[in-house]
Amino acid sequence: MTGTAGVAAGPTARRTRRVRMTGTERREQLLAIGRTLFAERGYEGTSVEEIAHQAGVSKPVVYEHFGGKEGLYAVVVDRETQRLLDMVTGALTGGHPRELLEEAAFALLDYIEQSTDGFRILVRDSPVAQSTGTFASLISDIATQVEDILGHEFEQRGFDAGLAPLYAQALVGMVALTGQWWLDARHPRKADVVAHLVNLSWHGLSGLEPSPRLIGHRKN
Repeated sequence: MTGTAGVAAGPTARRTRRVRMTGTERREQLLAIGRTLFAERGYEGTSVEEIAHQAGVSKPVVYEHFGGKEGLYAVVVDRETQRLLDMVTGALTGGHPRELLEEAAFALLDYIEQSTDGFRILVRDSPVAQSTGTFASLISDIATQVEDILGHEFEQRGFDAGLAPLYAQALVGMVALTGQWWLDARHPRKADVVAHLVNLSWHGLSGLEPSPRLIGHRKN
């Protein structure tokens, strides 16, 4: 009798009790899973069913936290947008305009290296109708930061400061598109990409240095 009871109690004793997540923990789990799937498959290729399946929950749980796939996607995009913007604007600490350009280019490529999934999501055309959170609006926000720097430099040199927005969009756009290419190419190395970007934007085609150099404190 004792032996039978012991056998019966074994599986019960070994049974693992599932730890229940808090609402915040579940939300973060769903965001992490959604972020990975959106990067791999895109918005259209990702389903609520797959998100729920990977999280080990039912579909209503996803709807409860985000109202559906669109809501989850919007939060992922907003987070990545803010992270990239913070990294670029936070990097602008140099005093020389050329060094500031180096820092901005490094910040973008740092983000691509550290948050590859996030960048893949940002550069895709978002199917979610919204005026903010798109890659184009993000680049515009970064260009606004650069615009202030260029405007001051133009005034110091006697140039038309009213042209600063145009040049800011051109410079940031060049770096952003190069970043999209480098996302998959990953060659040449990051510091060399920055050096050549700054070489072109600083000297222009007519004044390119044959072996561009970096003047800031970062060399890699």
